[in-house]
Amino acid sequence: MRYDFISRTPLGEPFMADLRDAEADLRASLTRLERSTAFAEVLAERTSGEGLRFDRRTTSASSHPRLRGAVFRAWAGTRWVEATTSGVDPASLGAAASALEDDLKRTRTAGNPPGTSATTRGERTDRPAHPMSELGIEGMLGVAKEILGWATQVDSVRDCNVRIEWDEDERFYLNTVGARCYQRLSRATAVAAPLAFDNGRVEFDFHTDGRLGGREAIAWFTEEHVRTLAESARAALTAKAPPSGTITVLLDPSVAGTFAHESFGHGTEADQFARDRSYLKPLLGQTLGPEFLTLVDNGAIPDGWGSIYFDDEGHPGQRTVLVDHGTFVGALHDRETGVPTGSPATGNTRRADFESRAFVRMTNTYVEPGDWTLEELVEEAKDGVLLENATSSIEDPLGGQMQLKVKHGRLIEHGRLTDVVGSMALSGKVLDVLKSTRGVGRADSFTIDPGYCGKGHSDMLPAGTGGVYLLSTAVVGVA
Repeated sequence: MRYDFISRTPLGEPFMADLRDAEADLRASLTRLERSTAFAEVLAERTSGEGLRFDRRTTSASSHPRLRGAVFRAWAGTRWVEATTSGVDPASLGAAASALEDDLKRTRTAGNPPGTSATTRGERTDRPAHPMSELGIEGMLGVAKEILGWATQVDSVRDCNVRIEWDEDERFYLNTVGARCYQRLSRATAVAAPLAFDNGRVEFDFHTDGRLGGREAIAWFTEEHVRTLAESARAALTAKAPPSGTITVLLDPSVAGTFAHESFGHGTEADQFARDRSYLKPLLGQTLGPEFLTLVDNGAIPDGWGSIYFDDEGHPGQRTVLVDHGTFVGALHDRETGVPTGSPATGNTRRADFESRAFVRMTNTYVEPGDWTLEELVEEAKDGVLLENATSSIEDPLGGQMQLKVKHGRLIEHGRLTDVVGSMALSGKVLDVLKSTRGVGRADSFTIDPGYCGKGHSDMLPAGTGGVYLLSTAVVGVA
């Protein structure tokens, strides 16, 4: 579809407790647009947040960009047209609606837009027990200093980079067929990276924690956990070189989640199907892996980093099965992409913010738990390597290739975990890794890691990845 965009700036607006205070003005603008279109919708958004970076030499605090505004979208007969405003006062909303109304009047608007328009009605507001906003920059600095102190108690660890961030995102969606969706989401995340030194050599390890919520979202950072992380950084100073070649690999939950994100995350965003940019499109309905392997995208998992109550077309966040017991059964849809196959929208239409395009996007993509303990998976592997702590990844949506990089790992020898090995990369064809899967870990290892995902190289938004341990075969080499 072709999009037209118009931008408008605010003319001044009063204080409001939340976006619902602007409901009457938002509805008035939609009522105006109804005279010129079969369907219109509006998404209003307001955000706030803070961040802190800290180590022995530097302290850097920041306030996240405070966005406030709205985007109107209407069906113009053959395409969507949009207009944005960076204010939610009556004058700003009216100016944006007027500009869009003029555009619609110049366009033939017969017919309804493709797909089914949402009629969802609901309000969901997170109320963290200990909001990060109450902690403030001084409180965040206190937490960062404590983490650094714990890390540097370990021999050879002289510094620790700490980053703490939080944001609050408030969204209010209305359309001309009755949908009314209000949500306020609070997210908090922290990263610690202890640095170990030895004769001019520096190594590090890191851990990231975060989810929906307040101070409790970064509760992983205890003295015990931070000291263990610092010891891992020290161990990296004497790590062996990783093996290379096609071998048995055991992916930890962070690596398994990154694999799910790159293999059946981007590849199942159905706007890529429409553009013939996914190697998975002709494989829908086929068995691609073992019966015990299931991959899902779940925007409704409680407190998940990428969880949402409603997407930006008014559909509820929900669990969508992508690979069901080895068979590729589903994709992620907006209201349009499912029309050719009769598939409903899956709650995956997301805008990075009100000034960005709406795309089909992941929420939390992960490997569902199986029946194997970690000890059983290691014993089953016999000889190979455990890959731990994913650092980056890249995928080829047309050729089905991928590469995952990890910070470190452990050798598996005769069914036992042995020596620490350094950073390495896993590469190869996604379908080969799937078909070679031999075991999936139990629920007691399940995690969702926080991260940000772009559509291409822009439009970044929160996306969770994770799952459990996954045993397979792949090509591994030094990163």
